[in-house]
Amino acid sequence: MDIRSARESRVTALSDAHPTPTEAHVDFAAESVSTGTIAVIGLGYVGLPLAILAESRGHRVVGFDIDKIKIALLQGRNAPFLSNEESRAFRKSRMRLSSDERILDEALTHIICVPTPVNEEHVPDLAPLVGACTAVGRHLKKGALVVIESTVNPGVCESVALPILERESGLVCEKDFSFAHCPERVNPGDATWTTRTLPRVIGGAGPTSNARAILLYESLIDASVTPMNSMKEAEAVKMVENAFRDINIAFVNELAMSFDKADIDIMHVIRGASTKPFAFMPHFPGCGVGGHCIPVDPYYLIRYGKENGFEHRFLIAARQINNEMPRYTVNRLEQLLRRKNMPLKGAAVALLGLAYKRDVPDLRESPALAIETELNRGGAQVRKFDPFVPEQSTAHSLEEALSGANAAVIATDHSVFRSLSPKDFLSHGVRVLIDGRNCLPKEEFVASGIAYHGIGR
Repeated sequence: MDIRSARESRVTALSDAHPTPTEAHVDFAAESVSTGTIAVIGLGYVGLPLAILAESRGHRVVGFDIDKIKIALLQGRNAPFLSNEESRAFRKSRMRLSSDERILDEALTHIICVPTPVNEEHVPDLAPLVGACTAVGRHLKKGALVVIESTVNPGVCESVALPILERESGLVCEKDFSFAHCPERVNPGDATWTTRTLPRVIGGAGPTSNARAILLYESLIDASVTPMNSMKEAEAVKMVENAFRDINIAFVNELAMSFDKADIDIMHVIRGASTKPFAFMPHFPGCGVGGHCIPVDPYYLIRYGKENGFEHRFLIAARQINNEMPRYTVNRLEQLLRRKNMPLKGAAVALLGLAYKRDVPDLRESPALAIETELNRGGAQVRKFDPFVPEQSTAHSLEEALSGANAAVIATDHSVFRSLSPKDFLSHGVRVLIDGRNCLPKEEFVASGIAYHGIGR
């Protein structure tokens, strides 16, 4: 059986698993196995790696983003957030990228990967998604497939995105085009779990949409593709994944603050608890939670609950705890400085790390930025250094950041910081250290005479 026949059989099998579609739907499914040109809308941490992967799998790909400056950089094949493997593929890529939405006319498949942030009041902002769906709808062809990867709360695909696509195109979903949700999964800096290897879930607007979206992702990734019973279920999967992590991180952060008062090293406790072979999954405390998923997605679920008359007290409490960690970190620094008869005001503090995650240049929702705000509010003289974000650093090197500093705060556990020894700090006059990622050997630093404090140790 050739590939096309295998895929057509897969469509038939998947469609048979759902309520029998109308004859028009059957014809449409049979005519629409081909993906045609794939347009990726939103060329950031999610969209660009996906576009590169799709092209590497033999698909013709075009990319669209409204940010003209970003497009100019990407046209020069400049994308510092890509992995080494992705960068090599991107330099060889022939995909066309544009900020002109007319490029969408070339596509039969549209994958929307725009950000879905929250505002300062933590209210979900769907404007980027609305704009993307409007643009796609204006250029939608009969027989097209539209997939939303952007993270949204349950019901958004059906009640917000789909009506826009139908209104702008004049087409009807499941009759004229297919529509599905495949929530993005990315783990920046992880060489094992990549866009290619991460399993995915699919929720379609109907059986034809589900079948076509599954076929698409089976052609892209080397991992399982799990169909859900609805788009709402697929939307909820992403919400649950990140809320789970946020809650567990909040739990260990709260333990860390409690154990600080009891002189218990939480890292030793977690190591001990991890010896239990079931019913325990280690999570680790730190100076805050960053990235575009964990600090953002729970607010979508909180908002969704509120709109449906339910209050997610557990999620709200977790968000409050994790949001307080940058301030708690600076409080610990103030306490250590006080023991050295130094006030925070006027102290020179080296802030090591600005990105939210080890060895990546990603600043999104980084707790280091909140720590900087707290340090400035306390009157400290902040020296910022991050080798992955040099444009945001005020010191040109680690040595410049540490030289003559009264204290240092490790906000990101970059590999270069994890390898530091007590001598590296003492030789520059640093006598106070807050290890916001618990990435250094506590006993060694305490023995050196440095006033060391981690988060919960």
